Amino acid sequence: MSSVVPETEKKKGSTALKAGSVGVLGILFFVLSAQAPLTGIAGASPLAVALGNGAGAPGAYLIIGIIIIIFAVGFIAMSRRVDAQGAFYAYITEGLGRKVGAGSAWLALMAYATVQAAMYGLFGAVFSGLIASATGVTIPWWVYVILCIAFVQFLGSMNIEFGAKILAVLVGLEVALLVAFAFSVLFSGGGPEGLNISASFSPAAIAAGAPGVAIMFAVASMFGFESTAIYSGEAKDPKRTVARATYLSVGVIAIFFSFMMWMIVSYYGPSHVIDAAGKALESGDTTSFLFNPIADKLGPWAATVGGILLLTSLLAGLMAFHNGINRYVHSLALRNSLPAGLARTNRHHAPFIAAWLQTIMAIVLVGPFVALNLDPVLTLFSWFSGLAVAALLVLYILSSIAVLAYFARNREKGKVWQTIIAPVLSGVLILWVLYTLISNFPTLIGATDWNLSIWLLISVPIVFAIGILVDSANKKVTT
Repeated sequence: MSSVVPETEKKKGSTALKAGSVGVLGILFFVLSAQAPLTGIAGASPLAVALGNGAGAPGAYLIIGIIIIIFAVGFIAMSRRVDAQGAFYAYITEGLGRKVGAGSAWLALMAYATVQAAMYGLFGAVFSGLIASATGVTIPWWVYVILCIAFVQFLGSMNIEFGAKILAVLVGLEVALLVAFAFSVLFSGGGPEGLNISASFSPAAIAAGAPGVAIMFAVASMFGFESTAIYSGEAKDPKRTVARATYLSVGVIAIFFSFMMWMIVSYYGPSHVIDAAGKALESGDTTSFLFNPIADKLGPWAATVGGILLLTSLLAGLMAFHNGINRYVHSLALRNSLPAGLARTNRHHAPFIAAWLQTIMAIVLVGPFVALNLDPVLTLFSWFSGLAVAALLVLYILSSIAVLAYFARNREKGKVWQTIIAPVLSGVLILWVLYTLISNFPTLIGATDWNLSIWLLISVPIVFAIGILVDSANKKVTT
């Protein structure tokens, strides 16, 4: 079922998205925004180094990038044969059937919604801290979250070109700051121990300490790359645009994060970086692990600008996930897996009913943490980030199996790598990553025992089952 009609068609109650409104670069910015580069580097780097494998963290990021690139081979092969709008839902449905596809769609909504809620918590905490340090006035973090939710809802109701342009500016600024710092370290020959490639990328370095923790944060840095397929209904030449945007986004993200981590390690020196990361964690300001070196290399102004760009980085990520969730809901409604009214679009051809539903979901997820007066970073951000990654990995595994099943029935000569070898290899590798994630889950969410971890992890199969039940109920109603 196609949801795209000519732009000139503006009938009441339309469910059409605006065809041909976003190209490869536009989709790339949506994906990079979901990664929130500055947020990922400033927030995760001290944890990946101190709790993970130290100077070998850059290698862990590179390994995950390679695994995701292998996964993307089968993902893109499906995008050339299947209507990509709906991404995981569409592909898994084609390969494994409607019921498994519906369950996976709910898992995708869960992953995106929880990671967005986590980012709202971090946004509120960072904004509150910046205002308090500048004015001495402390305003509760949730006040800023409410204002941000309203702003994101407004932008989500506008046309997609408008959102893409804003994201391009925000992402461009944060990437420019990070690249300026990285090149400053690179061209100065590194820190006290120079540029030691083997200390970060050798097998021994990657396997040191607790590599599983660093791998988990590396997976989080790749979160959302698959959303390239979600925008196929609005893409220019979808078959080519989705494939190019996917490979480009995965390659850029993997190289960028790995390179940035290496430059941070090089700045401190491989033998000193763990101590520096530990001190940043003990201070309560994890961003100092990145912003202190930035201030040293570029000047004090850069750290101040970095704090502001950290907020815009979070805002860009929130906008990207908001748009992604809207289009998932829109796709599910078109396929009768959700009420049909959720597919309606406004005069900007934006799925505005889905946008309101997504906004309500964000409030529902954040609300309990506000009511219970819980720390937005240690609980909301930490718990939901881990949960989102767990759900995402399950989706990757199901997608790899779906590619195999689909091409077993629809063989393509001369494409064994795309349709068999790559899906099998990626499925096995991602299964290992999922095992690593579960084994280290208490550490990831900052829990002292397994009780909380079990409750969070068990929600993944529960949501999957709910998706199947809701889809079956809607199917009976529509028939």
